[in-house]
Amino acid sequence: MIYHRIAHFLYNHKMFFLARLISQIGRFFTGIEIHPGAKIGKRLFIDHGMGIVIGETAEVGNDCTIYHQVTLGGTGKDKNKRHPTVGSNVMIGAGSKVLGPIKIGDNVKIGAGAIVLKNVENNVTVVGTPINRVIKKSLT
Repeated sequence: MIYHRIAHFLYNHKMFFLARLISQIGRFFTGIEIHPGAKIGKRLFIDHGMGIVIGETAEVGNDCTIYHQVTLGGTGKDKNKRHPTVGSNVMIGAGSKVLGPIKIGDNVKIGAGAIVLKNVENNVTVVGTPINRVIKKSLT
């Protein structure tokens, strides 16, 4: 996250080359690729980070957990906002792919290996490829 915070600062100050350089150095050492333009909230926990990719227009809320091999990416069909917006207190399981300009609600759990291509409401657990089941809906 230190690499991303520095790269994001440089990106916001229109120093794109330096931002990408810092980002790629961080990727080399950690195996985690976070585009300098991505907006990351407080207390993001990345567990076994190898292979994580977070795209340029992605937004991640506070208190989220992301496991290894997760992609927050685009589908190639969209302009401007191309990557997902993830709410707060979200857990994204290992190997999951969250693609496109979709919104993932607060307090959501995404099962390992899930492919998420559409919006997910608050307080649910989803699984499937692509997500085809809401396992648990919390009453909160």
